[in-house]
Amino acid sequence: MDFNPMFQPLVAVLWYLIPIFIIAGVVKTPWFKGKLGEFLVNLSARFFLDKSCYHLIKNVTLPTEDGTTQIDHILVSEFGVFVVETKNMKGWIFGSATQPFWTQKIFRSSYKFQNPLHQNYKHVKTLQALLGLGDQQVHSVVVFVGGSAFKTPLPENVTQGLGYIRYIKSKKDFVLSPEQVAEAREKVTSGRLKASLATDQSHARHVRGLVAKRYGAPPRRSSKWFFKIVIYPVVVLGVAAIMMNAVSDFAKDAAAIGMRHASGQLVERPQQPVLRQPEIQAQPKAASKAAGTKTNSDTGIQRVYQPPSELFLARQDCNSLIAAVIGNPDVRLLRERDKACARYQILKE
Repeated sequence: MDFNPMFQPLVAVLWYLIPIFIIAGVVKTPWFKGKLGEFLVNLSARFFLDKSCYHLIKNVTLPTEDGTTQIDHILVSEFGVFVVETKNMKGWIFGSATQPFWTQKIFRSSYKFQNPLHQNYKHVKTLQALLGLGDQQVHSVVVFVGGSAFKTPLPENVTQGLGYIRYIKSKKDFVLSPEQVAEAREKVTSGRLKASLATDQSHARHVRGLVAKRYGAPPRRSSKWFFKIVIYPVVVLGVAAIMMNAVSDFAKDAAAIGMRHASGQLVERPQQPVLRQPEIQAQPKAASKAAGTKTNSDTGIQRVYQPPSELFLARQDCNSLIAAVIGNPDVRLLRERDKACARYQILKE
């Protein structure tokens, strides 16, 4: 009995579950949530803002006196330079413009996070120093994506979803000339650090050091982030490989047991005789006498169908009519009997 077909659907399901587990693990990481929020803001800016007026520059890392600062999106236009900070969060958001920390509440759980306006303030000041612009020419914008809801009054530059598009379009005063717009774009492009994984890691270390210095916590690496991005997929792949090997070994053992069980029940069948058409050779009578008489087991008998002879048919007609006349002495039957029997006698002679 072959068990392999029984486990083929299970193996096929595992091949689908492995990438699902990996994707689910990556989706839950803060890194992916941040990248997804930045992608949504980037996509909406390209669709809902005029590209000829608003020039988008994304993922900009600028050097500072104490390290680096990373800006999600910069929109350069004649209406000013907009520095956009993205937050991909869900649940209820509580906070104010002056509070150093805001609160995220999901059901009965509460989490503290840094005031994004304070976080974006350093971005704005760094960009002002680079471009040589004033407060009226650089605007701070915070956009929340991910299904969050504000439960306290927040400034107009803290928006949800496409609200940041409306805020940007609400600025209608020309504060930069076309030449200043081109110059600002050039300075940002030339002043930014190269976008790479090394740059991101260096900035992350710098941020952890600032947090440790400000709040007294020792600087540490984000082992949780590393676990979710690297270790978690490896663990999932390893467990899946072990399961697949175990299933494969079990299927092979079960198939071997089934084959042994089936072979034990086999009954030896008698070998069927092979029918051969005998070779008929015309041998001279002298040769047959010299060879002697052969037994029936050594010679093959070939029966050839021959139609009944005329004498045989005549005898059959005569006998059948004799029997018919016995029970019915009809004159016509008697005549037919006489003719058939006379014919039989002629052929017989």
